[in-house]
Amino acid sequence: MSGDEADRDRPTATPFLLALVIIVVVITAILVINRGEGDGDPQQIGRAVVAQNDALQRQDYEAFKANTCAAKHGTEKEVLDRQRDSVAKHGDRYVDGAGNIAVVGDTATATVKYHFGTADETDTQVSADMMFTREDGQWKVCSQGPA
Repeated sequence: MSGDEADRDRPTATPFLLALVIIVVVITAILVINRGEGDGDPQQIGRAVVAQNDALQRQDYEAFKANTCAAKHGTEKEVLDRQRDSVAKHGDRYVDGAGNIAVVGDTATATVKYHFGTADETDTQVSADMMFTREDGQWKVCSQGPA
C-alpha cells in the first residue's frame, strides 16, 4: 500500500467541522432574531401594570407615581387612603395578566385581569379595560384599576 492510498482512506474532520459551523450559525441567527422580542411594547405595558399594582400593595406612593401617568398621580393621601380602603373591603389585589393590548403611537389600551384576596384565590377575578401612555420613554398606567 502506498502513502497516497493510506491518506485517502483516513477519515477527515471536514464534515464534522462543517456541521459545527452550521450549528453555530443557526444558534447565532436564533439569538439575534429573538434578542428584541422580550422588551416590546406589550411586555413593557405588562411590567408597568405589575409595578404599579406592587407599589399600591406596598403603599409606596413614589413607586406608584413612577408607574402612573402624571394626570392620575393624585395626592399621596388620596391614593393611599383609597388603597387601604380597598384592602379592607376586598383584600390584596393581584395582577393575573394583561391581554388585548393595542398600541397606537404613544397610547395603548389593554384588558387587565386582577383578583382579590390571597395569591391562591382566583375566584374573585375581575377584568378592567385600562389605558396607558408613554411618558419620558416609559409606559405608564393611566387608569384606576378595580378597588
